[in-house]
Amino acid sequence: MPVVAALSEELQGGWKMQRCMERFPICFRTKGKEMWIFMALLSAFFAGITSILAKCGIHKTDSDVATALRTIVVLVFSWIMVFLTGAASGVRDVTPKQFLLLVLSGLATGASWICYFKALSIGNVNKVVPVDKSSTVLSVLIAIVLFQETRHLAFRLFCTALLAAGIFLMVEKRRQDEENTGGRWLVYAVLSAVFAALTSILAKVGMTGIDSNLGTAIRTGIVLVMAWVVVLMKGKQKSVSTVDKKELLFLFLSGVATGASWLCYYYAIQNGIVSVVVPIDKLSIVVTVMFSGIVLKEKIGKKALAGLLLMVAGTIGMALA
Repeated sequence: MPVVAALSEELQGGWKMQRCMERFPICFRTKGKEMWIFMALLSAFFAGITSILAKCGIHKTDSDVATALRTIVVLVFSWIMVFLTGAASGVRDVTPKQFLLLVLSGLATGASWICYFKALSIGNVNKVVPVDKSSTVLSVLIAIVLFQETRHLAFRLFCTALLAAGIFLMVEKRRQDEENTGGRWLVYAVLSAVFAALTSILAKVGMTGIDSNLGTAIRTGIVLVMAWVVVLMKGKQKSVSTVDKKELLFLFLSGVATGASWLCYYYAIQNGIVSVVVPIDKLSIVVTVMFSGIVLKEKIGKKALAGLLLMVAGTIGMALA
């Protein structure tokens, strides 16, 4: 076909993927607003299967070690995409301010992970998780204030309330069998949510004018450093050589899925509306629930199902606003 032949010729000539999307919208079926929404949905899908693949890879492998190994795959995947799309030349155009914001975004991601697992280690899961998931609501509110995303504000706030209610309902209550640890777990959980929200905001500002693939690759390098710092600080580096080969494969696939999710997510963040992209990305929980039922044979309760429906309703409303 003429269109396919022309597209192939331009790709071989080193044209960027984004240019191809603009030149041949009929091949991609989406452009403009539809494209960043589509990429946000792809991000949610890949993030959803990431959770399942990661779960299959940590039966015997330490979670910190698994995170560090997965991040290597994400970093490699990110830079491959940078070179395939011809974005590598943009490195010299990154300003010190943009680089600083990308570094801060990567540090925020790493800090969020550290605080989250610290909170889980000393607090009850059914208390920690809802607080951590509140980062979605926090991201939306910060975006409204900083980026003046105030169109249909009342409706957006209503959808945000649906998201908040859905998040809390999605967390099944469990029997509290841990000792009372005071308020320390709450401090770490709140910090985890704040850092997770800041990740999206800093990425939005830092990636303005930068190719989304390049921006993702730069900040992933920062996350990798933090992940291995955690492993070294906890003295777990010796367990790397003993990782089961089957679980290593699942971790590799999980890393690829994470890389794909991040690339799609930061494309959407760069070109779209943060208060819409973040909730759509959180729809990954729908994919996770679906695959957990198929692959892991896990069932979802009525309360969690109601929460899931509220999250979907809030997200769809946010996207249509």
